[in-house]
Amino acid sequence: MLAASGLMVSGCGGKGEAASGTWREQMKQVRFAVRGAEDDPTMAKRWDFYRQYLGEATGLPVKVYESSDYNGAIQAIASGQVDMAQLAAGSYANADAQVGKLVAPILTVRQAEGAMGYYSAVIVKADSPIKSLADMKGRSLGYVDFNSTSGYLFPRSQMRAQGIDPDTYFGKTSFAGGHTQAVMALENGQFDAAVISVGGGNPVDGFTTGPIQTMARRGLVDANGFRMIWVAGPVPNVAFVTRTDRPQAFIDLTRGALAALAYDDPDLWVGIGQADGSAMTAVDRDFYADVIKLRAADIANRRAGGRPGKSS
Repeated sequence: MLAASGLMVSGCGGKGEAASGTWREQMKQVRFAVRGAEDDPTMAKRWDFYRQYLGEATGLPVKVYESSDYNGAIQAIASGQVDMAQLAAGSYANADAQVGKLVAPILTVRQAEGAMGYYSAVIVKADSPIKSLADMKGRSLGYVDFNSTSGYLFPRSQMRAQGIDPDTYFGKTSFAGGHTQAVMALENGQFDAAVISVGGGNPVDGFTTGPIQTMARRGLVDANGFRMIWVAGPVPNVAFVTRTDRPQAFIDLTRGALAALAYDDPDLWVGIGQADGSAMTAVDRDFYADVIKLRAADIANRRAGGRPGKSS
């Protein structure tokens, strides 16, 4: 199923020698699922680091499985084929709907100023006549993925809260498959607007991170070639989740080791693409409760035909 879900092994780490201890003998290895990010080379460096770091912390070999889409990582952790995964809030809500307490969030990143979220934005090309969502009625909008929090689930709920039914308001909607793909589709004229994630700031002061900035650094797009016309958030940050049917000693050790990383080696923490002053902090299901409810409501609304006025 790992292969069928679009996952590929990126390597294994750890010390290599036989690990001692009952829970280590039981697990034999640590399997970690993530969604690959082809638009950001820093992510590959991050996954390789986590592989090595977790191997040293647990004394077990670690395999990182990179999924080509959101669903690959979701199904890997929900089915128990991996022990850990990194999932966005909407993806965790999907896993929670499938297996409930068998999958639980244990950590997320807290920024230096205390923020624990990012934002969803609707963008258009800089020369577009569209100035706001009011100008988008009957036009085409590109979402990221059904399991994307900032690229689908969260903005739809916020639009409904503002009196816009996303199932009837736009002339055409479809999925681009990823944040990078959404930006490129907009650049190539496939949509009038696209939904993406933005971070490293707020709606008042602006944002410094997101797919546009990442792609601009690689020379794929001109960052000044796009405008934001709508912002919603914050969205709860991405979570490290674990299978709760794994040994508690493994869960506790992993949570402690990852939480200590930013303090034990701040230079390395920044070197793998994390913001200076940020760190991991413990979370549980309650932190993502609102997103879990949003996902359930969105699915119920779509099953009802997405009729105008249907609450989300």
